[in-house]
Amino acid sequence: MDTKIKALRITRELKKLFPTTKTALEYKTAFQLLVAVVLSAQTTDKKVNEVTSRLFAKFKTAQDFSKLSQSELEPYIKSIGLYRGKAKNIIAGAKVISEKYDGEIPRSMKEMTALPGVGRKTANVVLGMVHGVVEGIAVDTHVRRLAQLFGLSKSSNPDIIERDLMSILPKKEWREFTFRMIDYGRKYCPASCKHINCPLRKYITRYSTRERE
Repeated sequence: MDTKIKALRITRELKKLFPTTKTALEYKTAFQLLVAVVLSAQTTDKKVNEVTSRLFAKFKTAQDFSKLSQSELEPYIKSIGLYRGKAKNIIAGAKVISEKYDGEIPRSMKEMTALPGVGRKTANVVLGMVHGVVEGIAVDTHVRRLAQLFGLSKSSNPDIIERDLMSILPKKEWREFTFRMIDYGRKYCPASCKHINCPLRKYITRYSTRERE
């Protein structure tokens, strides 16, 4: 099957499974969303929400975070992996946003990825949710794994996977495609899945002989 046709069919099926979709991260301000996405790297959204419920009760804006020292922020997030580096980047990013952008989230991929600790995945999520700006497809662990599983990309590099997906999906689908793939990975097809009852099993092109049985 042509990869572009397969991608469109998978997208159609995902829409049936998840008519509405959005990030599972909880936040109230645009900067809080940025913080939550930064914290979510190599950590579950559930864990991030547990941490941010207390963090965001006290700190809400870029200005609030820019005034913190690393030693003040770390106790709030120390249960999350890589918390020291994340604390350092969040504070540094808060200072840039406060001083250069008057506390507002930048509106372009170039500006976003220039912020400390912000890569394309984070930028894509935040730009789409905050400004409705879609410049790419956010590739998290679920999207990377499922894109390979469905044969939509042969690469394990998130940047290459993003380019592959952008080349076969209409731009209007880019933002929601990420969240629907995440929803699908969580509900039906986790990393340990044997694909026996996966709704999209027929599109799988990478599974072992044991998984076929």
